Amino acid sequence: MRTKGNKSAKVSVITMGCSKNTVDSEVILAQLKAGEVEACHQHKDDSDTIIINTCGFIDNAKEESINTILDYAQLRKDGRIEKLLVTGCLSQRYHEELAAEIPEVDAWFGTFDLPKLLKNVGVDYKKELVGERQSTVAKHYAYMKISEGCDRPCAFCAIPIMRGKHVSKPIEELVFEAKNLVRQGVKEIMLIAQDSTYYGIDLYGERRLHELLDRLSDVDGLEWIRIHYAYPSKFPFEILPLINSKPNICKYLDIPVQHISDNVLKSMRRGITKRRSLEVLDRIKAEVPGIALRTTLLIGHPGEYQEDFDELYEFVKNYRFSRLGVFTYSHEEGTAAYGLEDHVSRAEKYERENAIMDLQHDISYELNQQMVGKEYKVMIDRIEGGNYIGRTEFDSPEVDNEVLLPFENQYLRVGDFVNVKIEKAEPYDLIGRPQIKH
Repeated sequence: MRTKGNKSAKVSVITMGCSKNTVDSEVILAQLKAGEVEACHQHKDDSDTIIINTCGFIDNAKEESINTILDYAQLRKDGRIEKLLVTGCLSQRYHEELAAEIPEVDAWFGTFDLPKLLKNVGVDYKKELVGERQSTVAKHYAYMKISEGCDRPCAFCAIPIMRGKHVSKPIEELVFEAKNLVRQGVKEIMLIAQDSTYYGIDLYGERRLHELLDRLSDVDGLEWIRIHYAYPSKFPFEILPLINSKPNICKYLDIPVQHISDNVLKSMRRGITKRRSLEVLDRIKAEVPGIALRTTLLIGHPGEYQEDFDELYEFVKNYRFSRLGVFTYSHEEGTAAYGLEDHVSRAEKYERENAIMDLQHDISYELNQQMVGKEYKVMIDRIEGGNYIGRTEFDSPEVDNEVLLPFENQYLRVGDFVNVKIEKAEPYDLIGRPQIKH
């Protein structure tokens, strides 16, 4: 049996939750590799050390993380693994309670404890590896975290409790990271943060997302840059001319509106009104014609009564977002909303969620029908079920529409770009034919 800290140990890093956690796991893997530890992403049977990178955002995510810890705790108890370590948001917030309930876990680490985590497996943290990662999602695209934490006072959100205050990464560091990713074969980068629109304030005294985008757009070999999590409140309109003019900045924007009723926006502490939200969205559409807007809605927040939900429903119906996701409110300890009555029943939350998603299903189908007969540049992501599966610039991986290209005597490689004529459209899929020039 290997002893603790022995560098011949094999480590598996298990990632739960969002793309931000994915980036954190990739950093862990790069540090382990530099420390000459054999490590992989997700579980392999011959691994003797398991690191679980947890999510603690909402009830469903917490439950999934806890169940995963319990599964591996049983393996630890049975002697099938030698060491079980837990890190990430859930561990940051609840490690004392969890440690008392799950003694099989050898050690718990928070979101700022990477050096301690590495030391536990016999590796010294290397500062010179800042920006270095071992990709886990694909070789041709990657998520890039431009900041950590959040300064927003949203009543429902526990992220500041788990991730702390907003801290931007310097532009030079991010450009260096992007160049490294491109050298590894990455062609598309998704910029992620708790709040992308806040980028730069802490470092430069003003928002600098536009400057970051401009610098990244000059990185040779970087063909697509995609922006996620740009809050509507105090939106940096300086980025719009860049999105409109730079060919490698996708005409795509993830902008989490959360709600449209003034009553609910006030209860949420979103710092914006319905009127201002509409002004922001309308200006984005006017300055970047053809942009695909993705939004996220939060259903069942304290203060959301039937008339508020009806107002939200009509907003979705009339505004016709290109992409849309829904969360149901989770009553989180330590948040401002926790002191409010969680008066919308779970059944009613899910009923409202289903109503919105049924509506969006029809909207997506109608918007996709408008793409039939047109040609689009498509990136090939994978091969599956007799199809090449790809995306247009209007779609982010895993959460948005996909383009299916049936095998037809042509050879396409994962990571390639190809012009595709759309021949058929379904609510969340497009079916097309590559326009191969001979």
